[in-house]
Amino acid sequence: MEKSLDYYMNLDWTLIEGEDLDFEGKPYHYIEIKEIPSFVFCAKSIEKARENYKRQLKLTLMVMLESGEHIVEPGEEEDEPDWESLCP
Repeated sequence: MEKSLDYYMNLDWTLIEGEDLDFEGKPYHYIEIKEIPSFVFCAKSIEKARENYKRQLKLTLMVMLESGEHIVEPGEEEDEPDWESLCP
């Protein structure tokens, strides 16, 4: 079954929220999504980050779907690498 963009947009993603300083020492807030390691959205306030991150999430998911990339869903177990074979 092929899943749509709407399907992925409505999943209960694991959000990681945080605060950091930019290059000028000014604080900014960010939202990462645990299941999509390449995703991060930044804003001047956590309220703005929460309000607007879904626009970037939609674009990220569109690219992932178009490229045929596997999208790890919330609750899906990621395969643990076989470290023995990777690191002799």
